[in-house]
Amino acid sequence: QVRLVESGGGSVQAGGSLRLSCQPSGYTYGRYCMGWFRQAPGKEREGVAAIDSDGTTNYVDSVKGRFTISKDNAKGTLYLQMNSLKPEDTAMYYCAADVRGLRCTVVVEQYNYWGQGTQVTVSS
Repeated sequence: QVRLVESGGGSVQAGGSLRLSCQPSGYTYGRYCMGWFRQAPGKEREGVAAIDSDGTTNYVDSVKGRFTISKDNAKGTLYLQMNSLKPEDTAMYYCAADVRGLRCTVVVEQYNYWGQGTQVTVSS
């Protein structure tokens, strides 16, 4: 069973930065995908970025050039560095994992393990 614990959310003004972290446990071997997703009030959950076990990344267009997904292979920790934040980035951010060895995407339905979420609020 994979367990994911996020941290690092908070409140920031537009143009600011935050770094989210996700610590997985229970499955860190073999080929897998890890990703960041977000859900704003009244909206569907959407993909933000994904990274596979060899470091290949995938981003949704709205965050390209501003967000960077990375992972520390020694610690197993997943990160999302968010720069130039905008009010429309306000959402609950979730870490997710897919351990079935599929090609990594930012499609919500691919992922079968989820963290509890961490809130990011960007004020104008």
